[in-house]
Amino acid sequence: MDFRKSSYSGGSGGECIEVAVADAVYVRDTKQDGYDNRAVVAITPKAWGCFTSGLR
Repeated sequence: MDFRKSSYSGGSGGECIEVAVADAVYVRDTKQDGYDNRAVVAITPKAWGCFTSGLR
């Protein structure tokens, strides 16, 4: 899966999420240790759209 770091993440690090889009939208926290063992949340594309629309 190809995760992308949020463009709103601070330059000093520690406040980032990464998102990957496939059959669902996958979100993980970059602060967690162990690159391959980070917890990932899967969200439907429709729910992700509602979430991001609510942020604007």
